[in-house]
Amino acid sequence: MPMPPLEPAAPELLGERARLALDTILEREGGPPAGIPTWLINPMEWRMIDRLAGLPEGSYRRDPIPTYHRMFEQTGICLVDQWIPDNPLSMSSQGFTSDAPRSATTGAAQIVCDGMRIDSPEAALEHLERIEFPRLQAAAQNFDEAAAVQRILQQEAEIQALIGPNMLKSGYGFIGFPCFAYGTYGYENYFMACALYPEVIERHFALQADLALRQNRAAARAYQVGHLPPLYRLDHDMADSRGTLTKIAWLDRRWFPHFARCLQPVLDTPVKLIWHCDGNLSQMVPRLLEVGLRGFQGFQYEDGMDYERICRMKAKDGADLFIIAGVSVTRTLPMGTPCDVRDEMAWLVQHGPRRGLVLGCSSSITPGVPWENLQTLVEGFAYYRTHGRQAWRG
Repeated sequence: MPMPPLEPAAPELLGERARLALDTILEREGGPPAGIPTWLINPMEWRMIDRLAGLPEGSYRRDPIPTYHRMFEQTGICLVDQWIPDNPLSMSSQGFTSDAPRSATTGAAQIVCDGMRIDSPEAALEHLERIEFPRLQAAAQNFDEAAAVQRILQQEAEIQALIGPNMLKSGYGFIGFPCFAYGTYGYENYFMACALYPEVIERHFALQADLALRQNRAAARAYQVGHLPPLYRLDHDMADSRGTLTKIAWLDRRWFPHFARCLQPVLDTPVKLIWHCDGNLSQMVPRLLEVGLRGFQGFQYEDGMDYERICRMKAKDGADLFIIAGVSVTRTLPMGTPCDVRDEMAWLVQHGPRRGLVLGCSSSITPGVPWENLQTLVEGFAYYRTHGRQAWRG
């Protein structure tokens, strides 16, 4: 029997912008909402955060969290899933500097995990079998569902209280699924292991899924008892500009079955699972929909992601997709003009779904974006929040 729709507790306590986000998520009957809500923005250039917040330069560096929050208020953000107010501190105004700490994927001189040097695919496999597999098995065996439910509810309540009633906190960071381990072992070691030892890598996916299944039972329960807004964004980079990081047939055989089975507890609820799109995920899109996901966020259009075609697709049950449509942070914002920003926003609105549409940026906004383009972006957010799908004349 289908579960009844999830409605957040005490929605009357939400401000106007948060209510707009909630109505869009719930896709109320009677046509599209009056306006299009705005998703979070994450500029990485500190002085731009200050300007968007309407504060003197240096405010973010001195007092990051209140400044970041004020930027959200001043730019009219309605929907927040990932609350990362200190994230821009990881980058200077010139981007990542030469003295920044290096990781397995950003040029570390050597990769060491649990005292083991990872310098080959075989070393990665040894760490998986000796350390990681037992760790995952123990975590799954000892998983405390009731405690996990409470952690989720506490986390979401704390962030909702922090961002205030004008913004709606939706889900991020507590639903599990199998991931590539390139962040641990480095791209070269890990993907050579995928090619040479696929059965061991699939075993890693299976053990991740075993733990994730328990996590996701807790997540489904948290949505039910806590009346959380029924939207969650899944986020893991699995493609570059050419396509998926492994062949799609390899994913079909080794990854998708474990991905699908561990998400089932949440798929059995009314929660909308959407996927963050980095790179060219064109081949994954229909497969993600077949699993039961209900939409997407992001889109690197210049890499071949066909926004118009994707927005015409349907979820597994035939419903329209839920789309968080982003102005391009790799093309339009840094290299375009204010007119280009206006045109792209109009295009996103024109071809987006009639009811389940939110506007934002495709990802974090890197340093070097012209102020005029950011101004136009914020003006567009305000226009579409107020006027819905009416054409924006600029």
